[in-house]
Amino acid sequence: MSLNSALPGAGPTAHTASYYHATRNKQIDFPVLNGSLDCDVCVVGGGFSGLNTAIELAERGLSVVLLEARQIAWAASGRNGGQLIRGVGHDLSKFAGQIGTDGVATLERLGLEAVEIVRERVAKYGIDCDLRWGYCDLANTPQHYQGFIEDKHALERMGYGHKLTLIEPDQMDRVVGSKVFVGGMIDSGSGHLHPLNLALGEAAVAHKLGVRIFENSAAQRIEYGAKVKVHTASGLVRADNLVLAGNAHLAGLVPELSGTVLPAGSYIIGTEQLSLAQAEQLIPGNRALCDQRVGLDYFRLSADRRLLFGGACHYSGRDPQDIAAYMRPKMLRVFPQLADTRIDFAWGGTIGIGANRLPQIGRLRGETNVYFAQAYSGHGVNTTHLAGRLLAEAICRQDSTGFDLFAAVPHMKFPGGKLLRTPLLALGMSWYRLREIAGF
Repeated sequence: MSLNSALPGAGPTAHTASYYHATRNKQIDFPVLNGSLDCDVCVVGGGFSGLNTAIELAERGLSVVLLEARQIAWAASGRNGGQLIRGVGHDLSKFAGQIGTDGVATLERLGLEAVEIVRERVAKYGIDCDLRWGYCDLANTPQHYQGFIEDKHALERMGYGHKLTLIEPDQMDRVVGSKVFVGGMIDSGSGHLHPLNLALGEAAVAHKLGVRIFENSAAQRIEYGAKVKVHTASGLVRADNLVLAGNAHLAGLVPELSGTVLPAGSYIIGTEQLSLAQAEQLIPGNRALCDQRVGLDYFRLSADRRLLFGGACHYSGRDPQDIAAYMRPKMLRVFPQLADTRIDFAWGGTIGIGANRLPQIGRLRGETNVYFAQAYSGHGVNTTHLAGRLLAEAICRQDSTGFDLFAAVPHMKFPGGKLLRTPLLALGMSWYRLREIAGF
């Protein structure tokens, strides 16, 4: 998720005034790049994709320079819903014509391994990020619940190593204090966490492993070739390989990539601290939860018992003037018992979405040493970590099966530039919402 600042007082390089920024457990500052450096790999982007690619490469013994245009985890990685959910998102079977049924099965398996990469990284390096296990898919319709039954059988056939529990309509008070859902499926192998603290912890790990990190050092120009040259306002990085991990923030730096990512607004509010009784009534078991609508809602409890409620998927290209006022009715539709509860935090921005909803991982066309990963379509916390591993494996000439499968899927570049992309996305999402309302 790529969430841009929407609050007064948040400057172009400052973190947005989110709940996560208010409760970060460390402050890490890195210098601006001045002068020139040489390295094996230059990584552009200091979010989850860039940080984890850098960690994976450094663990394999390569020298890495990471350039961040603003501050580490300034965008998606420091602002998202904090939900760590199995899979790469969305139905993969539609790609069988391009990568075969075996390829689809491999990507499904990698989507499960992605969560384990986060689990292992947090444990290996002792990263304090409020990681808690437990997640529940919420059915808005009987058809959604039927889909959960099919998903459970498919995951069990794959040998999924974590318990899955179907929740029937009359048992929903076991997982959520709301009357709007008609079933659910608990997944004990997914969960939730504090994303900014995870990213800051990973930045500290990367730095300790020898990665040279620079903030407020935007890549302004790239010279491609056997030795890639990345120019910033006051510096230059020469590298054997380049990784572009800016997601929705590459702007005009690489039009070929930025043209395949469309923006959709998503917003989060955080309540005042709740009593223990309130918290247990809202979300028994303290799991992350997410519904199944096109404009989905996702919510969870923070470590200090605030309800963090997100969603909306706003396609107009314009942020609401008052995010709290925009999101509060959506929260009250699910939890009317919070009518008198104060909203302490509100922030939001844009999710990077590709036309086919598959994460975009591959090599830049015509360049053998320029790699990219982007367009996670709301499933970024785990998939970014998977992308980092796949990129490192490809660069180090290790088993690149997963990388090759992602790279084999073409991605449409939307016509008309930025001004036309937003109305195109709005039109497409309106069609899906009409289908949803009609029940097909």
